[in-house]
Formats: sequence, structure tokens, C-alpha cells
Amino acid sequence: MVCIGSSMELNSILERAEFKELPSDPVERVYRALEKIEKNRDLNAFVTVDAEGAIKKAEEIKRKITRGEKLGVLAGLILAVKDNISTRGLRTTCSSKMLENYIPVYDATVIEKVKAEDAIIIGKTNMDEFAMGSSTETSFFGPTRNFFDHSRVAGGSSGGSAVAVACDAVDIALGSDTGGSIRNPAAFNSIVGLKPTYGRVSRYGLIAYASSLDQIGPMAKNTLLTTLLLQVIAGRDLRDSTTLNKPVPNYIEEVLKEKDGIRIGVIKEGFENVDEKVSRKVYDALDILQKIGCVIEEVSMPFMKYALPAYYIIAMAECSSNLARFDGIRYGGKPVKGKWEEQLVKIRTECFGEEVKRRIFLGTFVLSAGYKEDFYIKACRVRRKIHDEFKFLLKSYNALATPTMPVLPWKIGELLSPLEIYMMDIETVAVNLAGLPAISIPAGFIGSLPVGLQLIGDHFDEATLLRISYAYENESGFNKWF
Repeated sequence: MVCIGSSMELNSILERAEFKELPSDPVERVYRALEKIEKNRDLNAFVTVDAEGAIKKAEEIKRKITRGEKLGVLAGLILAVKDNISTRGLRTTCSSKMLENYIPVYDATVIEKVKAEDAIIIGKTNMDEFAMGSSTETSFFGPTRNFFDHSRVAGGSSGGSAVAVACDAVDIALGSDTGGSIRNPAAFNSIVGLKPTYGRVSRYGLIAYASSLDQIGPMAKNTLLTTLLLQVIAGRDLRDSTTLNKPVPNYIEEVLKEKDGIRIGVIKEGFENVDEKVSRKVYDALDILQKIGCVIEEVSMPFMKYALPAYYIIAMAECSSNLARFDGIRYGGKPVKGKWEEQLVKIRTECFGEEVKRRIFLGTFVLSAGYKEDFYIKACRVRRKIHDEFKFLLKSYNALATPTMPVLPWKIGELLSPLEIYMMDIETVAVNLAGLPAISIPAGFIGSLPVGLQLIGDHFDEATLLRISYAYENESGFNKWF
């Protein structure tokens, strides 16, 4: 069981997070959640809804309550899970035709952990196919729609998880972030989304896109629920060699500490090529942080402009390797007649979407003989430079700030060029290259469309980001904006 500290009981946490008390009838809460999912079906947030499993878990928790047994720290909270995280006995598709009917025989480590703490998993959420996209438009099951304007994108690739939280179908959600896939949809749906430090949360059971960049993280409407979910999923896992054996702090107690002396560096390059209205709204949010005592100063990060090309070279190279296993024989698709080579071509042509195929082609190219040094190795060197620039700045500042997204949510189908879509990741990808933690918090609205503020922290210092977010939330009241 997760220890949250004797000074902060679960009821107190939930009360601060807008729950009046520990849910006494989790079964009723599940039925209400199922009604919300049905009511918002047109948003296309879910790929699979597990009503039977959710009701069964809720009944189990209700029996525990009746008997006075100890409950997990997530007891009664409704959880949505991005559809690239393995769930035993529950369909896991990566929103791809390739895995349309795949049912895993094991749980990801994060799923084992949330189940042990009595979370109620209600379903799997829509996403860009194999997490390759920034809008959830590449999903085999169709795009997820923005909660605030159904004609616009939800962000991606964890768009379904963000919308499930925004429409109150769930209390908390799990997403994954390779180049902004938690923070992007969090910004576009006015919720909190945290990308933890690479190695803080186990990736065992996450269907890989780019193994050196992927990270699972929490999403919720407010800071405390985000913090609570991180507390549960963080920690070393012997089944994932990339997790580090570093103590996990008591995040709840850390969040409630005083924020005095917090210094935030505003990366000036992060405001280049950003919609002017978005920039103004982010600066308004920074003014609130300054008002509550944070020191706000402008800083420069020259290598940030090289982050996007370096990221896409590295991510596509790793994707071409990771997706080689999906050949209809080992994983995915259905076997077809013909020679092995003919089967492979047919299955991968029919079962992968256009964006996935594009990234496999480009990734294979940058790793090929004669080009690896010019592209992949050079991108890795740029990655190191970006890492070093971040570390230099974080010696003087507790956090760094940029907009989460350079524009407002665009109309579904509006961006037709792959390059236009890749450019939407300009604010977020540098964080993944450096393996740093980052959070997107609501910065306000332009008309009816939300804007996000991104805060970037030092390695394994998620606590400071959450502390800033909580202080800002209390001052701005963003958890009551809708």
C-alpha cells in the first residue's frame, strides 16, 4: 500500500481536491460515470468501456467499506487508461487496426499499482495510433473531439484521457508522453497533465513508440488528484531497467509546503512562433505566479530551436525498431496466404495507418547505412546539448516556463501537412529529449478555447512543479473554471 503520511489522511486530500468525503457508494459513482460516458459519446473519448469490470470493482470496495477494512488511497476514484497501456483481459488496441482485437494476458506495472490502491478502471481511451500524432486524428477509431468545441481537436496523443477527465466521466486518467502527449491534450482541455522524469514511472506494459522518450503520467482536473495518482505509480520496477532506484518523496506533503523563494525562468525562445493571443494569456498566468511570490525572470535557451528536428529523427528511428515486431506473425493483424515477405507487406500495409507508415519509413531511412551519421548520430549530439542547456538553467531556477502549445486547438482536418502537425510539438519535445519532468496547467481561455502554461523542472523534482501548480490553482481557481 502507498504511504501518504500520517499528517494528511485520504479524506482530507479528497476534500481539498473538491471531494467532500471518501465516496461511500462507489457503485453509484460508477453508474454516474457510465451515464456521463454515454452522454458524451460523440466526443469519442473511449475505445473500450469496461462497465462490468468497473461495477465489480466498485462492489468489492463497497464491501470493504461495510466491513471497515483498510482501503487503498485511490478507493472509489474512477480511472481511465490510455489504450497503449497493457490491461489484463481488457482490449488494448493502441487505436490501431493492427491491434484491433488484442487482449493482453498481463497488466502493466502502473495498472498493478492502481488496482492495488482500489482505483476503478472504467475503460481505455482513444489516442493517436501508436501514440504518433498531436491531435488524436490518426486513431483508427476516429478523432476524439475537444471538450470545449466539438469541431476542434482534443490534442494528442492522449486526447481520449484528457477529454474523459474534462467531461467528468472520470476523476483521474493515465496518459503517456513521448513528445508532449500528456501536456498537449491537457492544455487543449484545461486540465492538469504531468510528464514525470524519465525513469520515475515504470514503462513495463507500455506499448513502446520511442523507448528513450516514452513516459507514463497522470492527468486530472486539479493538482492534488494529479499528485495522488503520481504517488501511486512512481517508483522503481525491476521489470523496467530504465527506472531508477531513487526514493519517492511524499508528494502530497511536498505540494502543501510553502512556495517562498521559487524562481521561474521564462524561456524567451519558447515564445517565438507562438500565437500572440496565446502568449499574452500565458504571461497573464505568470503574473499570477509573480503576485503570489514567485520570482519571474526571462532566460535564453539557444539550442531549443534544434529540439524539433532532433526529436523527430530520434523518435522515428526508435519507432521503426519498436514496430518491427508487428508483422501478423508475432503480433498484430491476421495471417494471410502467401510467402512470408508477401504476408508481411500485406499486413503492415493494411493494418498501419498513413502516419505510422510515414514514421517507420523515415525512421528506417535515418538509420540506414550512409545516413545514420548524418542524421541519427547528429540528432543525439543535439539532444545532449539541449540536456546541458536545461541543466545549466536549472542551477539558477526552480522551474522554467513556456506556453504548452503554440496555438489554440485547431479544427479537425484543418492541418493537412505532416510538417504543420509536427510543428505543433515545438514547445514540448525538448523536455523529452532531456528526460525532465514537466507539467501543463490551465492558463485561461481565449473565447471558449483553453490555453496551457508549461512548467519544466529538474530531474526527479516533480514535487516543485506540483507545489507551484497547487499555489497557482488556489490563486487562480482554475479547478472551478468549468
